[in-house]
Amino acid sequence: MSSRVVKILRWLSLLAAVFAFGLVMFGAFVRLSNAGLSCPDWPTCYGEATWPQHAQAVAKADAAFPDRPYEAHKAWREQVHRMLAGTLGMLVLALAFAAAWRRRWALLSLVASAVLAAVGVAMYMRGEHHWSSLLAVCAIALPLAAALALQRPAAWRVCLVALGVIIFQAMLGMWTVTLLLKPIVVTGHLLGGMTTFALLGYAAVRFAGVGAADDALAGLRRLVVLGIVLLACQIALGGWTSSNYAALACGFGDAAFPKCLGQWWPPGDYHQGFILWRGIGVDFEGGILDQSARTAIQMVHRIGALVVFCYLGWLSHRLARRGLRWCGIAVATAMVCQVLLGISNVHFGLPLPVATAHNGMAALLLFTLVATLARTQRRQVDGP
Repeated sequence: MSSRVVKILRWLSLLAAVFAFGLVMFGAFVRLSNAGLSCPDWPTCYGEATWPQHAQAVAKADAAFPDRPYEAHKAWREQVHRMLAGTLGMLVLALAFAAAWRRRWALLSLVASAVLAAVGVAMYMRGEHHWSSLLAVCAIALPLAAALALQRPAAWRVCLVALGVIIFQAMLGMWTVTLLLKPIVVTGHLLGGMTTFALLGYAAVRFAGVGAADDALAGLRRLVVLGIVLLACQIALGGWTSSNYAALACGFGDAAFPKCLGQWWPPGDYHQGFILWRGIGVDFEGGILDQSARTAIQMVHRIGALVVFCYLGWLSHRLARRGLRWCGIAVATAMVCQVLLGISNVHFGLPLPVATAHNGMAALLLFTLVATLARTQRRQVDGP
């Protein structure tokens, strides 16, 4: 039974990780094509499970939301993204059940979490937002508590953590709509997606047998973890740049890089650029910051990119010298591709395919570091 469960976990975690990567890419496509508010309600779209498609339904939608006219070419993107996210949630739930196999108390915690999350969504649709939020918090806490108490290798517990993260990610998706693209929420939603992918990717490589025979590479772990932390901060800066519509704050073309607005250090409003909370009721679609604040955000994002580039360049060299040649090559290759995509965004004026690929490459770079971390850890025992 143990080997069968491990085999199920191996394939489920791989499928979920690949699916999560696709969802990160599609989510970036939705956000960058300005379709984030194309469905003004949640989880339905103009009151429908899919999206309005017939003339009568479109007229009803426009009457119900006069401030948000229906746009068919955008609405399907947002609602398909929600459907894909729900599918991933079911995959992660199945993965968590497999990881908690033969632990009745853990299985009951997962069942309770799923029920509370479903009831919370129903109550939100009825307008009972406070009770919905309370149930969602409980739904998130249960798998996290079960993961802490589960006496199994890390990859098994990570599967339970992923369930809690994805429920919180659903809440962030809801707040993205209800709080009108508030930058701190949109950035958090991006980080939640990246975290989900990283957790599932880690579980997939560990269940695939990635690891070391001993602790000879243990000294590299802190260096890799620091690389993950730095990259996470840079991804957050990228999300902040995108959600505040500051990607082209320095202009575009030859004059926009490496200089910004024709200067090496243009004036910027760093205080206004990094105010995290601006109250409720403000519509952030299109951005509300002035040019100087957006310039400040763009400059900080570039400085962060330089720091991450230097550190990961050094780390990839260190990995290669310690015998992890292919890990070093993977990190360096993904990092160079990411930098080139970032420069291309500025040079070509943020074309949608390039901007979407920039998000996807960030996820791949994160995966190379997570896989490298797994490679430095002692190979886990297959059985629970």
